[in-house]
Amino acid sequence: MAFNIAIDGPAGAGKSTIAKTLAAQMGFVYVDTGAMYRAMAYYFLQQGIAKEDEAAITAAVDGADVTIRYEDGAQQVYLNGENVTGFLRTEQVGNMASNTSVYPAVRRKLVALQQKLAETTDVIMDGRDIGTCVLPDAQVKIYLTASVETRAKRRFDELVAKGGTPDLKQIEADIEERDYRDMHREMSPLVQAKDAVLVDSSALGIDEVVAEIRAVVKRKL
Repeated sequence: MAFNIAIDGPAGAGKSTIAKTLAAQMGFVYVDTGAMYRAMAYYFLQQGIAKEDEAAITAAVDGADVTIRYEDGAQQVYLNGENVTGFLRTEQVGNMASNTSVYPAVRRKLVALQQKLAETTDVIMDGRDIGTCVLPDAQVKIYLTASVETRAKRRFDELVAKGGTPDLKQIEADIEERDYRDMHREMSPLVQAKDAVLVDSSALGIDEVVAEIRAVVKRKL
């Protein structure tokens, strides 16, 4: 039977970094569900579809084939056969993904793919509703969070390192808005699963967070 680890939490909490590190250490397959939704959002942007146009998005879903491959040990996301990994971490794509991920047609398509993979493979998935909706029977569920200030500063530093000149207060406002939207959406809102272990990374380094989660996994194996 496959062993599944679900990591949920708000934007900027470090879910992807932690999940990737855990997967590498434990030999699990890391499934970046957020990247899959971002790939779908990128497709909608390329098609010129507005985030509010649910009818157009629903009609377009079947024209997008999102797949994950591992090349040289790194996850690559493909959209209709094209590697789009390098386009997925922009603010525009992130905001589009947050808005369009609430549409039933988008979620049904991607969740089905994620569940099928988890049935036969030891996986670590991170997202907003993995433990509550996508993998409700996961052996380990983690709710990873951090303060808004901490998450905004992390994003600020990331953008500065890339040569940008971001506005820290604007980043904080964007994160608060995204948190509200994710937590109050009608379908699969962001919420801590009842059987999830809460891990606050505000004052912890990557290695410390990984150690906490590995201790939880060890008790379940």
